Amino acid sequence: MKLIRFLSKENQVLCGLYEPELQDQARIIRGDLFGKFKVTSKSATIHYVLPPVSPCNIMALGLNYRKHADETNVSYPEIPVVFIKATTSVIGHMSPILLPTAGPENVDYEAELAIIIGKKVKNVPPSEAMDCILGYTCANDVSARDWQIEKQKKQWTRGKSFDTFCPMGPYLVTRDEIPDPQNLRIRTILNGRTVQDSNTSDMIFDIPSIVSDLSRSMTLLPGTVILTGTPEGVGFTRQPPVFLQDGDSVTIDIEKIGQLTNPVKREEQRENIIYLGSRGVQKPLVLGD
Repeated sequence: MKLIRFLSKENQVLCGLYEPELQDQARIIRGDLFGKFKVTSKSATIHYVLPPVSPCNIMALGLNYRKHADETNVSYPEIPVVFIKATTSVIGHMSPILLPTAGPENVDYEAELAIIIGKKVKNVPPSEAMDCILGYTCANDVSARDWQIEKQKKQWTRGKSFDTFCPMGPYLVTRDEIPDPQNLRIRTILNGRTVQDSNTSDMIFDIPSIVSDLSRSMTLLPGTVILTGTPEGVGFTRQPPVFLQDGDSVTIDIEKIGQLTNPVKREEQRENIIYLGSRGVQKPLVLGD
């Protein structure tokens, strides 16, 4: 199933089953996505697309694609390299990525397959890890490279946690729809030009290993989002470097999931972002299959 969270024309936050033939509508879901829920026969118009979940935690992996490690001249890690992104960085499909007034000039894109944890787990073995996953979505681990590498002395969290630096969506695709998440084409398209084009088979640590490893050090709660790393082709490794600019449009395209698109704009001094929890609402529905 493709599940979508959205704001209706009546300003209700709803979850629904997205079916392309319904166009700008979704069949309303009642209940708890992380427990029991039911797809009803009633539909509602999708006015704004929201991130597919409001995450309780966002964990992210660095250097989890072989060719990306190669392009940065870093040896492959022996265990997953993990950092945290702030939940306030989350926005949905078509909400703008804001280039902050705080000063980052080297803002980069990173296409990522995101795991959404479906039940509480601790110390889960790799053989059982897939049972803990509700589904997957597209994510963009937007990164201020000057803050990540220089100003914060390679402590990554702040440079990756500015408001709007974690676009996710547009759907949550349930696990049964993607039997082999280690064989998905993953791309970034910047202003119509493909700048990242790889496959999740290039991951150093596969998904069961990632979930198991993280659960050894922390309890993974329902709604935890895990970004699984980015492939080669990021902007700061290019010659000359390519960074996001006001007026850009960046799309993350993952096979079997869909396309997550976000415009880029410069943050105003007193930017007024409407937040529903960690769900930034900026732009109306634009969905692609």
